[in-house]
Amino acid sequence: MTNVIPEIDMNAPRATQSTPWPDWAAPVAGLAAGAVAVTVGMLLAAIIDVVSPIDAVGSEVIDRVPKWLKNLAIDLFGTNDKVALRVGIVTILAVAAAAFGHLARRRFPVGVLGFAIFAAIGVASALHRPNQRGWAAVAPTIGAIAGIALLGLVLRAHPQPAEVPGRSRIPLGWDRRRFLTATGTAGAGAVVALGVSRTITRQRLDDAFAAAPEVIPPPAATAETGDSTPTAAGALSADPAAAGANPNGVAELAEITPFITPNNDFYRIDTALSIPTVGLASWKVSIGGMVDKPLALSYDDLLARPLVERTITIACVSNEVGGDLIGNAVWRGVLLADLLKEAGVQPGAEQVYSTSLDGWTCGFPLEVALDGRDAMIAVAMNGERLPPLHGFPARLIVPGIYGYVSATKWLDKIELTTWAAEKGYWIPRGWARDAPIKTQSRIDVPRRGDKVVAGKTVVAGVAWAQQRGVAKVEVGIDGVWAEARLSDDVTDDAWRQWVF
Repeated sequence: MTNVIPEIDMNAPRATQSTPWPDWAAPVAGLAAGAVAVTVGMLLAAIIDVVSPIDAVGSEVIDRVPKWLKNLAIDLFGTNDKVALRVGIVTILAVAAAAFGHLARRRFPVGVLGFAIFAAIGVASALHRPNQRGWAAVAPTIGAIAGIALLGLVLRAHPQPAEVPGRSRIPLGWDRRRFLTATGTAGAGAVVALGVSRTITRQRLDDAFAAAPEVIPPPAATAETGDSTPTAAGALSADPAAAGANPNGVAELAEITPFITPNNDFYRIDTALSIPTVGLASWKVSIGGMVDKPLALSYDDLLARPLVERTITIACVSNEVGGDLIGNAVWRGVLLADLLKEAGVQPGAEQVYSTSLDGWTCGFPLEVALDGRDAMIAVAMNGERLPPLHGFPARLIVPGIYGYVSATKWLDKIELTTWAAEKGYWIPRGWARDAPIKTQSRIDVPRRGDKVVAGKTVVAGVAWAQQRGVAKVEVGIDGVWAEARLSDDVTDDAWRQWVF
């Protein structure tokens, strides 16, 4: 038997095996690259203490959407409107990143251009936010570079060449294991970066809040109306039942709608996607504009001044009939009228124009601050330091007018000016300049959707009319109106509970 071994031509083309890319692979690569770009940007923003690219873009969206869309968001999502906005932004970014990955598989520069455009939007948004430094451009820029680098690595990676029979010099196409390893690792890294960035931000906020004294000095004098209930130590108890609680309230509402709304249950409506971090060592609220002697007050300066304490109900103008965008709290702070008188109001001043640390603005008539109502720079809420969600270290509380013209949280500065010179955030968007709170009531028992058995039942709720007071509440049953029983009238600026 003769064995014939053919001669192998080493110069002949090698046979190759090529696995084509599945349709879903390139978009998944884009998603992984987008996740890395966003989370790396967030991590860098947290480290250098600048606005997050997501928050910067979201805030710009909030500033620019029309009034009807803002109202729709509040109607649909209420106090979860910011969560809905974040979800919307992330969804848009995810779809865009997937599209960039698909395009980059065929023309890589096109995918790079897409990431660059989104980075430019992030940079422009970050630099446009108030109180931001040039460093704010670093986070979205480096994030985009990281995303583009990952995209190129995943799309251009190939498996180790196989020998058929010699070493091939031709890439063999897509390798599932390598692809899933690369994108999975990128996804895990993005999750870690997101967690670290949130931890850094939360810790910075906690440290700023912890720098404030836990016990706020007591009010200078107990209100004649019985509005304050100091403890022996001079500070209100954190227990809402002891913090200005109505002793003769409606028992049927004790659990559902207590007279004093606990801090954790108090509604929050504002335009801030993230809570401003305040360094108390450097923070001051300034009072300037059309005044004779501008003031700059630190946190300690505010606490050293005579403090007042009042029970005041505040409400959002977007609160629908029967809605929960309203709350009643015991506020402690410095009367705004005293500060304005000390600064010296110049003739011609028309409005009190205030600015938040996140750039939000509003203005209300000067006479509102000077007409005797208890407008104040508040530093405490229900016996505790003002919570970060509700404006720490200080905010404005002005009874009788809606918050969109008065209730500035995270207070930065107050200016006396004219209506022509400055317009608050909502006014150019079509909202009314003057915003007195309307007389309203709400039924809390029975709750919406409750089943009521035939026969006698309890109907109860709250009613409010700041600066005027509630003298009587009537309940209509089948066209017949009857007077309800009211809780004690603590103050005209707080709601009254009623039961029928």
